[in-house]
Amino acid sequence: MLLAVAVALRYRETDLRPLLISNGIMLGAGGLFLLAGRGADRHLIGRREGLLTVALTWILLSLFGMMPLFLGGYVPNFTDAYFETMSGFTTTGATVLTDVESLPHGILFWRSLTQWQGGIGIIVFTVALMPAFGGMTSQMFDAEISGITHEHFLPRVAQIAKRFFGIYLGITLLLFLLLWAGPMNLFDAVNHALTTVSSGGYSTKNSGINYWHAPGIEYLLCFFMCLSATNITLLYFLIKRQWKRALGNTELRWFYTTAGMAVAITFIWLLFLHGGEEVELIFRKSLFQVTSLISTTGFLTADFSTWGSFFTVVALFLMTVCGCAGSTSGGMKTGRFLILVKNMLNEFKKQVHPNAVISVRLREQVIPAHVVQRVQTFAFVYVVLMVIGCAIFLLDGLVFEEALGVTVSAISNIGPALGNYADGNFHSLPVVSKWAYSFLMVTGRLEIFTVLTLLLPGFWKQ
Repeated sequence: MLLAVAVALRYRETDLRPLLISNGIMLGAGGLFLLAGRGADRHLIGRREGLLTVALTWILLSLFGMMPLFLGGYVPNFTDAYFETMSGFTTTGATVLTDVESLPHGILFWRSLTQWQGGIGIIVFTVALMPAFGGMTSQMFDAEISGITHEHFLPRVAQIAKRFFGIYLGITLLLFLLLWAGPMNLFDAVNHALTTVSSGGYSTKNSGINYWHAPGIEYLLCFFMCLSATNITLLYFLIKRQWKRALGNTELRWFYTTAGMAVAITFIWLLFLHGGEEVELIFRKSLFQVTSLISTTGFLTADFSTWGSFFTVVALFLMTVCGCAGSTSGGMKTGRFLILVKNMLNEFKKQVHPNAVISVRLREQVIPAHVVQRVQTFAFVYVVLMVIGCAIFLLDGLVFEEALGVTVSAISNIGPALGNYADGNFHSLPVVSKWAYSFLMVTGRLEIFTVLTLLLPGFWKQ
């Protein structure tokens, strides 16, 4: 937040005072937490404490992070301010702001920075810079990093986090330089680099990426959105020139195959709907919207709610499956979906050969039975949350299409939904629904189990 203060000083706008006050409150709260935590290192830190720390960190930092918006009067409603900040930290990209361009530069930068921090994960971000947590890091790391299994390429969690952070920072700097070399000014390039690499989707312009009318920017962002949806471990292997280890990854190949097929299907569908438009424009619209949805970034260059019910089905599929495990994207993840499909096919084979022992394989790798079971449980809970979320939103006055879209948008941390919320703006969403949406955002961002485990009575029993 001190970086946002520096931006406010540079532009000399109205946001300096609320940012300074917010920094003071955070500093005071941090001091109180330090005093309250004296001697805590003498206690055993286990998985339960790791889960609780991760969940509370996201909830509390969203509370502290909303203060500049709330104290400055830029989002005077407490519910809206918390919603906006939680959306930032979870990289959802949903917003309640109707005029982004009216905000001062420091607030805009802070808003983008929340997404950048959330993209790598607040906990991993902290571990990368402060490896003094000792034995607790592994519990926090497991609770924070998304995916099925982690391919540990270094023995220490702190070292892994540092590698992640270095790659993440490097990609951000590269995209910033490329955007700055184009039609974007320095400030806009910084903000869009932060929110693209994090799969966040916040923009500094009311019309988003369409403000620049630059096909080059759209193609560039498509590339980096796909990069952000790629397992960061595989990016590390690519940097180390371990080509086979990276490019031979089954989940990666299926992710790009799925994205390519979705682009092709959408392109053909739009040619059928809007045959009079330029072919390149139709292709670019298809590519950008599909890439944005499957990477859960949420940038839009077209109103896909006018593309008919067929694309609604395609969009829901993309919004559910999404990117790779270990990436900044949300959703169920391609790896989990692939395991579910392969396990389903195995069940059909067992109908013919009931005594056969058939394992789920990703290339030559055999997926352990307990991992398959965990994936099935995750998918079941994901569907149950969708049903409960839809019921809440329907009771709060939304129509079914909107309720379904809003639920998937929140759990998968995408932003754009369906119907009246296809543009990712939730200003008109009822208050109860905003709090439900906020809960689903943090639950989805922390891979469901981390948050829901805290709600079980058994979690609190010694």
